[in-house]
Parts: sequence; C-alpha cells; structure tokens
Amino acid sequence: AFSVFIYRRHQDQIEILLQKRADKKYHCGGLWTNTCCGHPRPEETTIEAGERRLHEEMGFLAKLTEVGMFHYIAPFDNGLTENEIDHVLAGELGDSTINMNPEEASDYRWIAATELQKEITLKPERFTPWLDKALAVFLQRPA
Repeated sequence: AFSVFIYRRHQDQIEILLQKRADKKYHCGGLWTNTCCGHPRPEETTIEAGERRLHEEMGFLAKLTEVGMFHYIAPFDNGLTENEIDHVLAGELGDSTINMNPEEASDYRWIAATELQKEITLKPERFTPWLDKALAVFLQRPA
C-alpha cells in the first residue's frame, strides 16, 4: 500500500492536505485521512501509483518522493483486516487546483502538522487507523 501526503509551507509551518473519505468507501468511510492512498497495479512503481491515485482522488498532479514505510494491521467493522506494508509518499502542492472526486472523498482541509497530531490524540475515532503511523513517518522526512 501507499499513503500520500501533499503539503505546503504556510506562515513558517507545514500544512498537510487531508481528505475525508467518501461515506460509501468499503472501509473507513467518513473518516479523515492523508491526501490519498491506494495500492500499485502490477506494472506500476509505488511512485507512479501514488501520482495516479492523487489525480484520481483529488484531481491534480504532483511530483512525489518516497519518505519511508511502516507496517500496520487494522481490523474493520465489515470483517476485513488490512495487514500492509505502507510506503509513505510526499509532495509539495504547486499551483494546482483541488478538484476531488466525490466517489473517493467527501471533503478536504488543510491543517498544520502539529494541530493534526493533537486532533488524532484527542479524537482518534475521526481518523483512519493508519494515519498516525503514516504521519509519524512523514514528519521524519528531511526538510
């Protein structure tokens, strides 16, 4: 799997673009998460897959780099369990316009990384189970 973080520098802070997963997603519908996520197709590299899904989910293109990876296991209410190695990809937003796909995301917002960490601690039920681990990897990337 991969988790994409699109970020921007705003008033000496790093802000992250979050998406709220569409309610009808097969798991974690209605929860806030990183900018987009997914799985590579057999012929794709992780970077190619991340850039493809970013365009499919959020409607814009950005150059991505891999910043690390982690493993997680998450059981869901629908009986499925994810047991994945997740590659964390990052890219800076350029002059792109966000045009999210409503089949994938119901909302988006920018949030300072430090504020996101606080929100995850205070209200973890509002976020996907992999976000805290992916965020920790993202925040360890070279500036």
